[in-house]
Order: sequence, then C-alpha cells, then structure tokens
Amino acid sequence: MALKAKVLSQYCKSCGYCVNFCPKKALSFGKERNAIGAFFPVVDLEKCIGCGICATMCPDAALELREEVNNG
Repeated sequence: MALKAKVLSQYCKSCGYCVNFCPKKALSFGKERNAIGAFFPVVDLEKCIGCGICATMCPDAALELREEVNNG
C-alpha cells in the first residue's frame, strides 16, 4: 500500500497552493464546484508520490494522505 493525496472537497477554497506546490504536478483543478462554489482539485493517482506537500501547504486542511489499496 502507498500513501496518496485525497482531496476533502468540502473544505477547499480554490487557493491553488496544492496545485502550484506539487512537485509531480499530480493535482489540477477539476470542473466541479463544492458547496461554496469553489473549484476543487483532482488527484492524478499515477503521478502522486504521497509526499504530502499538498496537505502541508493547504491553509484549509482540504487534503490528506491516505493509504491506497491495490485490488490486484
């Protein structure tokens, strides 16, 4: 199992810190909005290395690291 970023969309305010600071460019803004109308990022799990920089940089605690379970 590997750690991967998980977006908690309900807390996101679209500041973009996670997208800008990700060293692997694994985050990008999606087309959906949350309850406050903010676009929130989506994670490319193939690119994410689980470093946690996105979660550290997020001022709203809208990202966390979770263990990814392989089903294979």
